[in-house]
Amino acid sequence: MTETATGVRKRRGPRGEYAKSSATREAILDAALEVFASGYNSGSLRDIATRVGMSEAGLLHHFKSKSVLLQAVLDLRDERARQLVDMEAEDGAETLRGLVALARYNASVPGVVELYCTLSAESTAPEHPAHEYFKHRYENVRASLDRTFGLLIADGRLLPGVSAERAAVTTIAMMDGLQVQWLLDRNVVDMGDALNEFFDGLIVGGI
Repeated sequence: MTETATGVRKRRGPRGEYAKSSATREAILDAALEVFASGYNSGSLRDIATRVGMSEAGLLHHFKSKSVLLQAVLDLRDERARQLVDMEAEDGAETLRGLVALARYNASVPGVVELYCTLSAESTAPEHPAHEYFKHRYENVRASLDRTFGLLIADGRLLPGVSAERAAVTTIAMMDGLQVQWLLDRNVVDMGDALNEFFDGLIVGGI
């Protein structure tokens, strides 16, 4: 830490080897995202290491195994998503608007969308290293959306006859299905517009 003219001590930013290590980890994660987007099993640590100009042993200094690296990539994806979507908002419509913003953001990072679609399909196999991650992720997202739509029901904003549970399940199905269609042909669907239209069809007065 350093002391300013006012006597207030300021914490220095990352320096030296720490900053270099942090930048290296970030570069590895970005490269891993691209490689794993083609499939976890087909992507190798050697491919990832080559992309960042280091040896496989050097990569393992930062991430001790392929499965640990995969988990770090998935955590990074979730962190970026949380910056756009407040799943704990007390206004259900705010959460849904965040999901629309996330869909629009995803269109700017096709590698992330490819990673999610590929791994979520592969991980249906119980032996896949991301199986438990995706299983719990879907459970958590369903529960969060159930709460979101429950808030909208309490506010009288969800269309009559639509349950919070069913709306949560269909929202996940809509978002995942849009991603697959978009990956196959990006001129066919605008993920953000389509999701916004879907929500407007469920919410009285739209979102």
